[in-house]
Amino acid sequence: MISADDLIALVRNYNPKTNEALIRAAYKFGGEMHEGQMRHSGEPYFTHPVAVAAILTEQQLDDATIITALLHDTIEDTKANYSIVSDMFGEEIAKLVDGVTKLTNLQLSSVETKQAENFRKLFMAMSKDMRVILVKLADRLHNMRTIRSMRAEKQMQKARETMDIFAPLAGRMGMQWMREELEDLAFKVLNPEARSSIIRRFITMQRETGDVIQRITGDMRHELVKAKIGAEVFGRAKKPYSIWRKMQEKDQSFSRLSDIYGFRVITGTEEDCYRTLGAIHQRWRAVPGRFKDYISQPKTNGYRSIHTTVSGRDGKRVEVQIRTHQMHDVAETGVAAHWSYRDGVRGQNPFAVDPAKWIAQLTEQFDGEDDHEDFLEAVKLEMYSDQVFCFTPKGEVVKLPRGATPIDFAYAIHTRIGNACVGAKIDNMRVPLWTRVKNGQSVDIITAEGQTPQTTWLDIATTGKAKTAIRRSLREADRDRFITLGRELARSAFAHVRKKATDKALEAAAKQLRLGSADEVLARLGSAELTGREVVQAIYPDLQPKPGNVVDARRAVIGLLPGQKFQRATCCQPLPGERIVGITFRGEGVVVHAIDCVRLVEYDNQPDRWLDLHWHEGSHAAVYGATLDVTIGNDAGVLGRICTLIGESRANISDLEFMDRKPDFYRLLIYVELRDAEHLHTLVGALAAESDVAAIERYRQSAPNAAQAATAPRTA
Repeated sequence: MISADDLIALVRNYNPKTNEALIRAAYKFGGEMHEGQMRHSGEPYFTHPVAVAAILTEQQLDDATIITALLHDTIEDTKANYSIVSDMFGEEIAKLVDGVTKLTNLQLSSVETKQAENFRKLFMAMSKDMRVILVKLADRLHNMRTIRSMRAEKQMQKARETMDIFAPLAGRMGMQWMREELEDLAFKVLNPEARSSIIRRFITMQRETGDVIQRITGDMRHELVKAKIGAEVFGRAKKPYSIWRKMQEKDQSFSRLSDIYGFRVITGTEEDCYRTLGAIHQRWRAVPGRFKDYISQPKTNGYRSIHTTVSGRDGKRVEVQIRTHQMHDVAETGVAAHWSYRDGVRGQNPFAVDPAKWIAQLTEQFDGEDDHEDFLEAVKLEMYSDQVFCFTPKGEVVKLPRGATPIDFAYAIHTRIGNACVGAKIDNMRVPLWTRVKNGQSVDIITAEGQTPQTTWLDIATTGKAKTAIRRSLREADRDRFITLGRELARSAFAHVRKKATDKALEAAAKQLRLGSADEVLARLGSAELTGREVVQAIYPDLQPKPGNVVDARRAVIGLLPGQKFQRATCCQPLPGERIVGITFRGEGVVVHAIDCVRLVEYDNQPDRWLDLHWHEGSHAAVYGATLDVTIGNDAGVLGRICTLIGESRANISDLEFMDRKPDFYRLLIYVELRDAEHLHTLVGALAAESDVAAIERYRQSAPNAAQAATAPRTA
């Protein structure tokens, strides 16, 4: 553990006017409060706050932030409280410490809805004082550096939380070095074999090719000297996680991956940045499509730099970043540059971004969004985004994530423009809506009165703002369809307890469930936000079938003649809760069809073979086969997640059949065993909500004849 003198010396390096007495008092107070507390590693607990403070000195932050780091666990874990900290160190520091404490208490790795609520709280904390997040990020970085002393399951939880939340947050704030280190530390826990494999391949490659970084750095310096440009050149190999992610995204092996080295040129002036770019492109061939000018079009977090990729020695691609010293300071510290000191004076970096404006831009698009899952997806999309810059017909700049489409552009201008979009022109050329917008292009949106968003737009849009607006519009447009579907589900659910789903009953259910109307109940039933069982339970709690009273599958159908056997038709696969009819076959018994089965038209002129049937009331076992036609993304782990989701829905998979294989998608039939129609609807709703499921519907086949269209008796 570094001493108080050493910590103060670190601060003095960039802020000679530091309040030494206050930092020393905070160091002494923190040590006393944590006296006797130990970390999992066996070290005194106070070593952690001191290490966090030391990390923040690397970003040259102000005294208040350093002191907050020393005290950030005192309110939560010791006998100290807000009043004591406020009296000793002032209201500003007390508020910062309290803010960090509240952030620490957020369980960010919990279920999706709760996680979304916590993201909202996270952004609220950021909007009050960004330094709270800076301390929390440094706290997480030190915890990840020392994570091996934790239990294995705790390591996995913290690593996943770091990868999902804190690493992208650091990147979004412009602290790229911290993002890379957090990702790599989490990667070491989550996939140690992959990380070790990449490191071994690096060592082997260096042994075979020598020090590539030193050679290319020397070549670049030589070219800059020839061009009479004063600049510093640095080179490095990319982090293992960054390389692994590229391997996954491009589906390439390590040996085929090219741009695994990165080089940075730091110049004196902005003019020298462009002169450097010219010198590098004269010597090495530029890779098309890999040039980005973030100097003329900076990112929202203040990041400025020129990025280019060139073919270096032996045809190996290398990425080069070119920026000035001031740009580099912002690139290293991001929005934290607002609080950084140099020679005792608050930094006056012209490229530093006002954190209040930055966080307002980030959260503006989520205002009024009540759907937690939509909010969470939108936030994650925005936090992971890189940007392109395009223009309106009037020449105004619109910033969008990389891979954005004209639909994203339309919604970035206004939700009304997005909803009414029917087409687009890019550089005066009519293009499909799925076209990817590129840097510097001019986009003109074509609108039409009466146009509404289409379901396919969700696959085209990339921004959280666009997806949120499209979903909201689709929910409103689909309301009538959901109400119709919900009415049928309600009828089935109420029939199970020998009741009718009358308007009066549904109004009573709405009151019990605290919903506005019977239509709202039906709409939520139809959209799988409510189950029929929950609606029945709301007004008939004592009539709901007990889980233990399971109907015998051999006697599940009522209306058969004594001794008559039945089989379910495979063409329509009727489920308990659906309206059914029986067709008799000599020597085969009765084949049960759904009332809307297309095969029934063959028996219109044979009324003597029809039987009026219905399902037995009560709970049924999950033994009734149904087939789902599912299209999923062709990516690692997707099918496993789908199967897990089906299992979590208490359904059994009896078979899988691949119907079509494409580079991006698989279409397959999944044969599942279910309890009833409500179970099917719930399962389809759960799968449809999975982001990797492109399409899902119930599959019904046409059998050669109804006698053959029967399942085995065991699934009757």
